[in-house]
Amino acid sequence: MIEVMIVEDDPMVAHINSKFLEKIDGFHLCNISNNLSEAKDFVSKMTPDLILLDIFLPRENGISFLKWIRKEDINSDVILITADKNMDSVKEAFRYGAVDYLIKPFDFERFKDALLQFEERHKSFNKYDIVEQNILDKCILTSSNENYNDIDLEKGLNPYTYDKIWKAVETFKNPFTAEEIADKTGMARVTVRRYLEYMQREDRLRVALEYGKVGRPSHKYIVN
Repeated sequence: MIEVMIVEDDPMVAHINSKFLEKIDGFHLCNISNNLSEAKDFVSKMTPDLILLDIFLPRENGISFLKWIRKEDINSDVILITADKNMDSVKEAFRYGAVDYLIKPFDFERFKDALLQFEERHKSFNKYDIVEQNILDKCILTSSNENYNDIDLEKGLNPYTYDKIWKAVETFKNPFTAEEIADKTGMARVTVRRYLEYMQREDRLRVALEYGKVGRPSHKYIVN
């Protein structure tokens, strides 16, 4: 189980993030802190695997907490969850080891993508005592980086989600529905449809209408 701490001063946002977290298997919320003093006190006693950290806190800055974690050699990873769109903040966050940066407001799928990517790398890193280059490459080079750098995705579409859905698509030899992909990936049907429609516009998929005896025709997707 991956232990997660939330550092967020807005109770409503903290509640939403905690509810998002509950929907993802393998993660456990161990603490919510609404200021950096509480957060420092907690991580000094118990080291969470992952910290979901806001930047804009009352009279405080989350980046300073990230720097403190690194200075104190605390073995916690950090995902920034913030309304701060300043590129200097983004650069500084990654310079001090943030593993992802979510800009408010974001949807559940983007949140889920961030956590699942972290989980995959976290498990891989804990699996080996000694590692060869080919194993390390599998841990740190995600398929979205390897295969989709040249894809100009529309606003709101995420390369990791795109890759996950496409891999599910490739498992079907016969025509399939958005509902079948949703069941296979565990994603919301409305999310899957958006990506399948985008793949259709890319000409990677085509759609055929299948008419039943009653009701509306179903949309069946076919790989070109």
